[in-house]
Amino acid sequence: MDVLVINEPFVKDFCRTQRWAARTRGRVLRAPDWLAYATAVLEEAKIPVKLYDFPALDWNKDKLREIVRSHKPRFVVLDSTTPSIFSDIECARICKEESDAHVIMVGPHASAVPEETLESAKGAVDVICIGEYDYTVRDIIMGFDNLASIPGIAYKEGERVVRTMKRPLIDNLDALPFPAWHHLNLLKYFDGGKLHPYIDIIAGRGCPNACIFCLWPQVMHGMRFRLRSPENVVDEMERDIKLCPQVLKGGEFFFEDDTFTVDKNRAMGICEEILKRNLKLTFSVNARVDTADDELFRMMKRAGCRELLVGFESGDQGMLDRMHKNATIEDALRFMEISKKHRLDIHGCFVLGLPGETKETIEKTIRFALGLGLHTVQFSGAVPFPGTRYFEYCKKEGLLKAKSWEDWLSEGEQAQVVDYPGLTKAEIDSSIDKGLKKFYFRPTYMIRFLFQTRSRKDLYRKLRGAKNFLAYLLSKKK
Repeated sequence: MDVLVINEPFVKDFCRTQRWAARTRGRVLRAPDWLAYATAVLEEAKIPVKLYDFPALDWNKDKLREIVRSHKPRFVVLDSTTPSIFSDIECARICKEESDAHVIMVGPHASAVPEETLESAKGAVDVICIGEYDYTVRDIIMGFDNLASIPGIAYKEGERVVRTMKRPLIDNLDALPFPAWHHLNLLKYFDGGKLHPYIDIIAGRGCPNACIFCLWPQVMHGMRFRLRSPENVVDEMERDIKLCPQVLKGGEFFFEDDTFTVDKNRAMGICEEILKRNLKLTFSVNARVDTADDELFRMMKRAGCRELLVGFESGDQGMLDRMHKNATIEDALRFMEISKKHRLDIHGCFVLGLPGETKETIEKTIRFALGLGLHTVQFSGAVPFPGTRYFEYCKKEGLLKAKSWEDWLSEGEQAQVVDYPGLTKAEIDSSIDKGLKKFYFRPTYMIRFLFQTRSRKDLYRKLRGAKNFLAYLLSKKK
């Protein structure tokens, strides 16, 4: 085997492929979509490759050692996140011990601090891909003898770290092959807020907005929004249906774009293409509160849209302004009005603990979330990841309490690493649990939760999600 692409093991239930890598309160397991893209590019170049997702298979580092020893690859591609980086480097070292492979590291942490990562790895990592790595991985493998000519990488030359010229963002996303899902069992992936099974679709990359905390645009995919054509997107959906026909039997597609609704014409075009091909499917999308549109939401509902995942973030306008959300409370209320009109479910996302947060603004946000009429909700603690403006602000102001990247998790759970005057990280953490309990433990919500069940599969999905959440709560009491 020439190349192994590996979503490596870490702590149980850790989800490294989401925007804020952590062991989520709902124990979400998401497919390694970006690694699947890189795998597909290698296949297109006729390079023998195998993608392994260790978390989905419940494999540990002993199994990693066995796999690498068995395959004896020339190259191994490993992902990286901030909470897991020391474990990721340990995985790289295992690959070196069991083979003569060159180790390529990708992902947000290594992209944000490539020099530090290479120094910490002490020879276990040969090359780091900075930012979008679909083609970068291929170029390294095909041109390893001339790394200096490859844009978008960092590597060590003796004791010196070399960073090559910046790689331009991929403009023609239609030219990319579809993710190599055939290496994975798509039925393994679970998110209590999504129908099961669900398949990620990435129809656009980048984000034109500038929220200070958001990791993917700042570190991986840039602020320039690039779109795939509707025909190309729906071609992928048809391919995925052949790979996993169960997605039409109670499952759904999920558009992982930062904001599916940011370009009305493109979003309408995808819906029209779904209807034109008479695909009887269900899908959900990420959206922003300032993109509510009556005509668009009507068309999305016709095409099979079930749910919009929306970053409301806060119920306090001052907080929205400070995080550079470029949205208003009035936008949020209008969004809810139009989405309810078209019977679209709304999953509300809120972030607690950004600069300027107080106990009063947190209470205001929780009240706001409870009053919107949301179907599901997510409260997250703001985490300053390297490479973001939020991280640089916390560092400059002396707010970071973490001593090591390992502190970004606490006993496997997402950890708060920032203390503010008058608001401690422990208070932020407890406020998250308080908000979740207030929302989900309302008697009226629990009754609706059960009676709005679509099928036995949907009931299974809901009960499993509830079980995961309760397991998290019980773990906090230990």
